[in-house]
Amino acid sequence: MLEQPHAEEPQPEVVTDVDLGAVRAFLAVVDDRYFGEAAARLRMSQQAVSKRIAALERDLGVRLFTRTPRGAALTIDGQAFLPHARDLMRLAERAVGSVQPGRRALRVDVLNRRIGPAGLLRDFHRAHPETELDVVTLVESDAAAAIAAVGAGTVDATFRAVTVPPEELPPGIRAARVLDDPHQLLTGPAHPLAAARHVTMADLSGVRIWIPGIVPGTEWAAYYDALAAEFGLTIERIGPNFGTDHLLDVLADSPTLTSLVGEKTRMAWPQTYDLRRVPVLDPTPVYPHSLIWRTDNPHPGLATLRSHIASVPNRHATADAWVPAWAAEPATP
Repeated sequence: MLEQPHAEEPQPEVVTDVDLGAVRAFLAVVDDRYFGEAAARLRMSQQAVSKRIAALERDLGVRLFTRTPRGAALTIDGQAFLPHARDLMRLAERAVGSVQPGRRALRVDVLNRRIGPAGLLRDFHRAHPETELDVVTLVESDAAAAIAAVGAGTVDATFRAVTVPPEELPPGIRAARVLDDPHQLLTGPAHPLAAARHVTMADLSGVRIWIPGIVPGTEWAAYYDALAAEFGLTIERIGPNFGTDHLLDVLADSPTLTSLVGEKTRMAWPQTYDLRRVPVLDPTPVYPHSLIWRTDNPHPGLATLRSHIASVPNRHATADAWVPAWAAEPATP
């Protein structure tokens, strides 16, 4: 059988590149009727306005105006073009406005929406509801990727533990340690330490501490490695990470497993679990969260966030606290 020839596919219509400056001049003449008045409003010469209109007419291949004793009058083609010209300018204004500082939401990354920095952002939103806020959790979750996202402008800021000294950060990136989160021991009711009012680091020697989801090479892996090495702790990371709810399920029934959780981490579980959060003392290990941002970021919401964080009391554990050797000193953002 002979193949039937394919019908020609319709070719895409060629769209003329339209100069928005010329469209703006066109609309000014429409509104003012006189080229001289339009030029004054646009703060340019009448000759410049005429040239822009002439160029627009050449691009479109039609005449847009006729000159009359009462000023410039639209031709039929000019009348057809007018509503679309207004739509073009509205779209252009919205496009520009969407990226102007303060016209879009402040985008801030947090590692987890349950942890201390997320709570800090919730408090910021309550205190400054006029600042639109977009809280995200980046797919690439280690500190290096988050810092790269700040540098690339994917996010305006991120909260991470920073394991490198300030001079090793990329140019234009600033980090300030803004929030210390004390660790607590999390146990089920059958664990021998469940009834303790507090435990010391010495008490945790030999205790099975289960923290699934520790990814090698990340800043939280560096934190727990340093903690275990400093105090001789047994921190297990084996087994699949099914999330916080699964961790709570296991701890509720276990007489041997415990975990460590930030004091500022929000958790909820069924009342029947009877889980216990026991303060850790002598010393108290704290996770050092830093705010990371670009110094040339002009978003006014970023300045507001930094000012808000600086005003929050008791952000740092001042006594009997342990942080890794690589943790920076507390700082004002």
